[in-house]
Amino acid sequence: MSHELRVALVAGEASGDLLAGLLLDGLREQWPLMSAVGIGGPQMARRGFVAWWRHDKLSVHGFGWEVLRRYREIVGIRQQLKARLLQGRPDIFIGVDAPDFNLDLERDLKAQGIKTVHFVSPSIWAWRPERVEKIRRSVDHVLCIFPFEPALLAQHGIAATYVGHPLANVIPMEADRPAARAALGLLDTDQVVAILPGSRQSEVNHLALRFFQAAALINKAHPAIKFIVPAIPALRASIEQAARASGLQAQLQIMEGQSHTALAACDVTLIASGTATLEAALFKRPMVIAYRMGWLSWQIMRRKQLQPWVGLPNILCGEFVVPELLQDAATPQALAREVLQWLEARTSHPAKIPSLQQKFAALHTQLQRDTPRLAAHAIQQVLQG
Repeated sequence: MSHELRVALVAGEASGDLLAGLLLDGLREQWPLMSAVGIGGPQMARRGFVAWWRHDKLSVHGFGWEVLRRYREIVGIRQQLKARLLQGRPDIFIGVDAPDFNLDLERDLKAQGIKTVHFVSPSIWAWRPERVEKIRRSVDHVLCIFPFEPALLAQHGIAATYVGHPLANVIPMEADRPAARAALGLLDTDQVVAILPGSRQSEVNHLALRFFQAAALINKAHPAIKFIVPAIPALRASIEQAARASGLQAQLQIMEGQSHTALAACDVTLIASGTATLEAALFKRPMVIAYRMGWLSWQIMRRKQLQPWVGLPNILCGEFVVPELLQDAATPQALAREVLQWLEARTSHPAKIPSLQQKFAALHTQLQRDTPRLAAHAIQQVLQG
């Protein structure tokens, strides 16, 4: 097989950028002269990816006004991208997550004879099961990050391969907490709470102030606690504004990036639902998961929800191993109460945290695969037809 490969990719937010970057490693090993273009972020750029648009152009969520006000811009980007790809005709298109953007694009490219792969199966097992027909029309193959997904997709005639979750190989089975704390100027004896209010502007808008108000309540109960806040650079100003509004700014260590260092260093994390919760589980950290969105988006989402859990650690473990506080339940008082229960568990319930860590270690092992190699092999099979 020729080592030349022309790939187009779209990754729509920070987590997709990370996954796509790891995928590019596997593709580059298989095809050393590969070229890759499309929509992506800094992790992809480090692998030689040429971004025609930045990945954060697609970072929206919800169903109501949050999406409508960006709709024309996003549709315009998709139409321009489709035109460029149909003119240049890459060997394969890989949509990384971002199903609302990628599935329609994949459908149109596939109809014109371009091979299409979708990396990260849409969560038809959690909500929006009607997407399964769109997946079948849109993609030649799905690369799945959770082990139960290929069998589920096969029931609907969709070819898929379990490739493991790339983060399970990036994050060590046992994180070096002392090194992480030293890097952040923290002592081994400090009690540390990591606050992660989300990777999207809308998430920060809905959660950051509540998280910091909860931190203020925790600080009253335990004045010596340290709070660390990793912030995506584009969202740092919004996070700092929420910190000022909470009156706790002086007690918050806000830093650019370094979310993995923060998770390695902390005792417990207060965290927005999303991929970051899986990262926290792989770091074996107790957590309190929260999420809020616009009223209309919430009404639609809860009607489509198929499982009792929203947080990935709970979904993958099949039980509420960590608390979830959603929408109106995510009050500063409730968030603070749940975080304090974790912080006090070492004395009040000594077996609680070790039990959680055992479950997360088993999950880590289950998700650990040679993702870049398995993904590249599956893509090679698609190209061979």
